[in-house]
Amino acid sequence: MKKIAFLFVFFAAAAIVASAQNKPDFSGTWTLDAANSKLDQRMRIESMTLKVSQTDKEISVTTSTKRLPPNDGMGGGMGRGMGGGMGGDGTMVYSLEGKETKVEMEGPMGKMPVSLKASLETNGTLKLSSTRTFSGPMGEITMTTKETWKLSADGKTLTIERETSSPRGAMTTTLVFTKG
Repeated sequence: MKKIAFLFVFFAAAAIVASAQNKPDFSGTWTLDAANSKLDQRMRIESMTLKVSQTDKEISVTTSTKRLPPNDGMGGGMGRGMGGGMGGDGTMVYSLEGKETKVEMEGPMGKMPVSLKASLETNGTLKLSSTRTFSGPMGEITMTTKETWKLSADGKTLTIERETSSPRGAMTTTLVFTKG
């Protein structure tokens, strides 16, 4: 009986350790590798840095972006002033416990509500989404961004597949970051 109890405890502990090892940790400072990224020219990104901290319960993403000057004479572009993590600068904190987080952020037309969702998938990818709704000159505008984060096997490269949908249409980009 003692052997069976010992084996049960041993295998339960091994399963917990294996499960914890399968959870990727995206924490660190990440610098955009523009040469290996596929960026839409409307983004006008010259450089970008992500500072990520992760616990079992949440992931915090602080984005700092240096943009090229606009060449369209309109002074703006998608993502300008739209808040952190998903196209603009600032900090977004996502729950990893399956809860939607609602925050209010400063946008181009004043404060706007933002809904954040995150899920850490069993295959090791991180899925992030944000939805913003704000009033524009032509009425209410909703902008949705979905990201899939993948770490390389050595943990030194982060690839983010991003899809942004707005009244302007859809924009898909691939952002490749190296750990600094």
